[in-house]
Amino acid sequence: MLSHLDGRFESADAEAEHRIAVLYQEFGGPLLRHIRKSTGNDLQWAEDVVQETIVRAWRNSARLQWEPSLIWAWLLTVARRIVIDGRRRKSVRPHEVEPPEVDMLAVPDGSERALSAIVVAEALRSLSEEHREVIEQTYLRDRTISEAAEILGIPPGTVKSRLYYGIRALREHLRDKGVAG
Repeated sequence: MLSHLDGRFESADAEAEHRIAVLYQEFGGPLLRHIRKSTGNDLQWAEDVVQETIVRAWRNSARLQWEPSLIWAWLLTVARRIVIDGRRRKSVRPHEVEPPEVDMLAVPDGSERALSAIVVAEALRSLSEEHREVIEQTYLRDRTISEAAEILGIPPGTVKSRLYYGIRALREHLRDKGVAG
């Protein structure tokens, strides 16, 4: 494997460059496959980790022991630390997203609510006076059956009955207009 790296070269730089080239040739593929598992199968990130690992090997080439098993262990350790550092960096920073295009933003303008109010007001006008009064007192003014009965001067049972038939008529009117299902 790396046995042909033991020979002496003309300069230390040429020797280091040759060792790194051989290192990448022999260990680049297996290291990439190993690191892809650590990066959640993110090929781009894994390639970046392998590249940074090889760069660090080049920077430390004078201090490394060039036995295949030792260099493999060193590469795995450095790559694992790079992945851990990357995960820490990502967890500290907020996730980057592209800003939405201006014309794609939904701007709440209240038109939906205004239209609904108009439709409901029209439907309420279609009801009889008695039905409209009990719906107004109970739903719109948030009063109990007893309170509505006292204000309207009718028995609570009558309020319940008018409320039932008034809501029923309101639903039918809205269904006829295609608003309610």
